[in-house]
Amino acid sequence: MSSIDRSQSVGGTRTYEVRTYGCQMNVHDSERLSGLLEDAGYVRAPEGSDGDADVVVFNTCAVRENADNKLYGNLGHLAPKKASRPGMQIAVGGCLAQKDRDTIVKRAPWVDVVFGTHNIGKLPVLLERARVQEEAQVEIAESLEAFPSTLPTRRESAYAAWVSISVGCNNTCTFCIVPALRGKEKDRRPGDILAEIEALVAEGVSEITLLGQNVNAYGSDIGDREAFSKLLRACGTIDGLERVRFTSPHPRDFTDDVIAAMAETPNVMPQLHMPLQSGSDPVLKAMRRSYRQERFLGIIEKVRAAIPHAAISTDIIVGFPGETEEDFQQTLHVVREARFAQAFTFQYSKRPGTPAAEMDGQIPKKVVQERYERLVALQEEISWEENKKQVGRTVELMVAEGEGRKDDATHRLSGRAPDSRLVHFTKPEQEVRPGDVVTVEITYAAPHHLLAEGAVLDVRRTRAGDAWEKRSAEKAAPSTGVLLGLPKVGVPEPLPAVTGGCAVD
Repeated sequence: MSSIDRSQSVGGTRTYEVRTYGCQMNVHDSERLSGLLEDAGYVRAPEGSDGDADVVVFNTCAVRENADNKLYGNLGHLAPKKASRPGMQIAVGGCLAQKDRDTIVKRAPWVDVVFGTHNIGKLPVLLERARVQEEAQVEIAESLEAFPSTLPTRRESAYAAWVSISVGCNNTCTFCIVPALRGKEKDRRPGDILAEIEALVAEGVSEITLLGQNVNAYGSDIGDREAFSKLLRACGTIDGLERVRFTSPHPRDFTDDVIAAMAETPNVMPQLHMPLQSGSDPVLKAMRRSYRQERFLGIIEKVRAAIPHAAISTDIIVGFPGETEEDFQQTLHVVREARFAQAFTFQYSKRPGTPAAEMDGQIPKKVVQERYERLVALQEEISWEENKKQVGRTVELMVAEGEGRKDDATHRLSGRAPDSRLVHFTKPEQEVRPGDVVTVEITYAAPHHLLAEGAVLDVRRTRAGDAWEKRSAEKAAPSTGVLLGLPKVGVPEPLPAVTGGCAVD
């Protein structure tokens, strides 16, 4: 069969599907991969296609436990489909591809393309080369070829967007393999970032999340220690930009000028995700985290003094090698003192290639599980108590799409408060679109969400809602999709705080 025959697809248009694993950086990279494929003429496969697309791309994570087993299981599931569909192609990218390289093709020889974290822009070329040469293409760049934000993008939301300000990480945490896979930190120029944000706002975006592996270290690559606070303040001058968030910061780099910028810039939201990892000084030292308990709690105290209603969330690892019961008690102490609105808790598990995987004092699974359950119970209690304090408050919500799984059954809609708390509210008679803003009064609190059961007090139709409506109309009409980003611009829906993955800063 000729290469031309092999590339034929029903209807003459080749479809694609991108499957994403891991952190918010991978989610953003997948928007770029989708944009690249659509720029090359591919069309996104319908939802639920489950591997029936002509090109299936896996954007992988090397941080999650058993990430490789999950990948090879999914690749095995696609093998018979590929055998029965001449012309179908499978590509594997992301952190696991950067780490395992040729191993992927050896274990799954039906894979057509393997590419790394530094050369996602090469995907269309590699797919075409694999099709013409009829052999797998493995290309892993050792350093960044082009900053991802220069690539075409198919943004998943019409009203909220990730904006990457840096890639890579200069830290050497012993549990994390990300620096080895993403490389050293490389910062974008402030003018390029602000130009992208302004272009997004012009398309109707009203909320942006500044994204970096260690977001508040921004400036170390360009020689300006206050670059991040300056960037936050500059975002405050952009007309039409209503909400600014960022993730994930590192306590080491969280300086007073950043706190001041958060407090004094009206569109920077009163929300902070600050990874703790452990409350024990000895464990933090073993993790190679460059702060201690006193420093961490000092930051929390300063943030609360400057922004009293800030909602603070965190990441915590339980059962790191050598962790004693006394160490664990110190973590519980910090949780009680910090009173996090939310905590993403993880049981430590070995990650091949990290120093921690070779450390003595690996904790038995039974002990880790018991400590984990105690931590979760404590945090659930605190989350509920903190949410109860919201009852009676009047808040503005940005209406969200797809955040309330029971919205249809309960005749409610859902939205995010300025502090990113999820609120389900009574559906008003007036039409409300994702991206619009409603004012409600909180009437009920649960550990992980709030309710506003009364009538909506106000509905403000926004340009973001207009953008969502336009996007929906374009999706309904036959088209090749909406290609957004720089220089073609467009937009993730407001997401909850980071849920681990690579975001273990």
